[in-house]
Amino acid sequence: MASINKSRNDDLDISPQDVIADAFNRFGDNRISISFSGAEDVVLIEMAYQLVGNKVPAFSIDTGRLHPETYRYIDRVREHYGISIDMLSPEPNTLEQLVREKGLFSFYQDGHDECCSIRKIQPLKKKLLHLNAWITGQRRDQSATRTGLQQEQQDGVFSTPDHPITKFNPLASWTSADVWEYIQKNGVPYNPLHDHGFASIGCEPCTRSVSRFQHERHGRWWWEDEENKECGLHVQNVNPRPVRVLDKHTQPA
Repeated sequence: MASINKSRNDDLDISPQDVIADAFNRFGDNRISISFSGAEDVVLIEMAYQLVGNKVPAFSIDTGRLHPETYRYIDRVREHYGISIDMLSPEPNTLEQLVREKGLFSFYQDGHDECCSIRKIQPLKKKLLHLNAWITGQRRDQSATRTGLQQEQQDGVFSTPDHPITKFNPLASWTSADVWEYIQKNGVPYNPLHDHGFASIGCEPCTRSVSRFQHERHGRWWWEDEENKECGLHVQNVNPRPVRVLDKHTQPA
């Protein structure tokens, strides 16, 4: 399958709708899915809905620590489009061990990697075993770790030699203003937390509102360096090596 990056001038992105159409044409709707959590992702769902109706494949990772508003928002999107959203959850025994040994807020002391590994990466790895591609709402201007983002890339983190996975980032060249213009023009539902200063929304303990003078990602893991603000789902932007789920017997390389 030819990459969209090879079918265009490398300096020019194609439209997000064309990326999504190309992705569905190549992988069908049973081997590809949209990763849904925020404003960018619901834009992708809206675009995909215009192509395939309520057959839009989507999943969301339920870490168990999301805001109540986010849980209600997921159901609102489900009902608005009449689609199924596959909710992914952490492995209970591994999560129980983490909480028993370190409590509920260990990430403030030793970083978010271990918690995100258990609550996000492990469920995503399990989901991707059944997919050949996934679609994300990443944008280049979201953080220093995403400036080189392509609209299509080989997933160097979750692929294996026997199971290559393609990752699509249709909104790579969009700005936050582009996203919100699309949402407003098309009546796309969005998380009400955005109306209260939350520009980028993750788990409740790791997300806070920002002022209009701060970058949108400033409210995520605010106690850590900018270069480390990837949860593992997109750690390829920082380190392209395959990702491992961390536990008490595994130390980061």
